[in-house]
Amino acid sequence: MNKQEHVPLEAFGYQPFFASQRKGDYDIGRIALEHTHLYRIYSEDGEWLGELSGKYRFEASVREDYPAVGDWVWMKKLPNERKAIIHGVYVRKSKFSRKVAGQTTEEQIVATNVDRVFLVMALNRDFNVRRLERYLLTAYESGATPEIVLTKKDLCVENDAEAKRSEVEAIAFGVPIYCVNSLEDGGTEEIVRTLKQGETIALLGSSGAGKSTLLNSLYGEERQKTGDIREGDDRGKHTTTHRELVVLPNGALIIDTPGMRELQLWEGSASMDMAFQDVEALAGSCRFADCSHHSEPGCAIQSALANGELDPERFASFRKLQKELAYMERKTDAAAARAEKDRWKKIHKEMRGRGSR
Repeated sequence: MNKQEHVPLEAFGYQPFFASQRKGDYDIGRIALEHTHLYRIYSEDGEWLGELSGKYRFEASVREDYPAVGDWVWMKKLPNERKAIIHGVYVRKSKFSRKVAGQTTEEQIVATNVDRVFLVMALNRDFNVRRLERYLLTAYESGATPEIVLTKKDLCVENDAEAKRSEVEAIAFGVPIYCVNSLEDGGTEEIVRTLKQGETIALLGSSGAGKSTLLNSLYGEERQKTGDIREGDDRGKHTTTHRELVVLPNGALIIDTPGMRELQLWEGSASMDMAFQDVEALAGSCRFADCSHHSEPGCAIQSALANGELDPERFASFRKLQKELAYMERKTDAAAARAEKDRWKKIHKEMRGRGSR
């Protein structure tokens, strides 16, 4: 982007939802890339390198308090240095989060203020509808609209591709599904026709699913580096190492993300009825409102399992995600209590320090 060129904020996804939050004489920008303690920011007059104000850094206590890729921020520009001081984050329209990998109970914000989420899954050995159920649940919870992109159509015989598409349709009710070959000229044209200027889309999927190749196809040239397909597992060599907001030539915005080797849920209880509409509808037909769906008489779910109406693997996935979410709710309640305690310790320490001056 030309640093002196004036670009309206709407080109970066600025909407009335954000305009209503404007504050005084603060400058406005959108986080495009997050470095360690630094941020690349898109603004009306080019790109700026931002850092948090001392007060902001002191008051922030959990990951959600800090800016993430896609966030709109209040800032003060230092024009002689092309640097800016970030003073706050706008209320988010949507937020895609997961639990950080490992045993730590902490949120990792993948992308914010997204209008549409492209859940990317390859039609080769990466294909896994159980994993896709997990992604769908998180996408519904984010507040963005999920869509599914099945990539690497060229590595799958046509009949097999259609069979896999049918498997996806069976668990993603009413969700748009695209089968693409991103390496072929015009292979993503069906998606390109849906892109709108100023609309933000996040690409999410496992490592090697073809997100970077898809982005390059939508961009019209190689914007992200991609690796060759590895022999033995048909996976692309992992190349994307960070989250970044990219403006396409047609004006749409894409947040590319690194491939996820695992997607541990952070939250999603409120969206189970969307991700598992069929299971929830059956549960509502059980004779008893508190049916555990094991051996109670009049259990609609057990009846559906017996007559083949409900896939046992889908119900097992439903059970597994329910248990995982219940466990995370217990863990996050405890973590929130610790964070609040640490926050007050921090405040009291600062107050004591001021009193001794």
